[in-house]
Amino acid sequence: MNFPRRTILASAMLVSLFSFVAGAAQAQSAPAGRTQTADAAQAAAGGARVQTAAAQVSTAETEKDYRKDAARHIYASYPDKIYKGKLPPLVYAVVVLEMDVDAKGQLNNVTMLRTPSHAPEVTKAVEGMIRQAAPMPAPVRLGGARFTEIWLVDKSGRFQLDALTAGQR
Repeated sequence: MNFPRRTILASAMLVSLFSFVAGAAQAQSAPAGRTQTADAAQAAAGGARVQTAAAQVSTAETEKDYRKDAARHIYASYPDKIYKGKLPPLVYAVVVLEMDVDAKGQLNNVTMLRTPSHAPEVTKAVEGMIRQAAPMPAPVRLGGARFTEIWLVDKSGRFQLDALTAGQR
């Protein structure tokens, strides 16, 4: 079955709501108000600069295809942070953002469209990972690209991007 994009986004929002409830319960039981994800996010945001290949080029002809190239680049930048296989039914946090990339792959802007209020550390870590992974592959055929991406983050801090997700159990 192919589901419309609106159905997928609505499902992501519903999952986020359930994740909020689960996250609130976890945060209450964590010592000193910290969660395992907070530690993982902090380590990702403050960690060493990610080694990326600045000369990467994308030959995508549509922003949808470029979105996948950018997601592959982010996955290659953080191979140990990728959640392998299908995500659990309830993810810890969902971040929806828009990225604007120029013709050389430089980030012009990252706009957070939806952030998890229960997990601000995840938003900070996601933005940090994007900026550290820059430059993105140069969208040579598009002359620049603007696209929306959804980050699905589990309790361990590992993530999948909607463009390349393996789905949920």
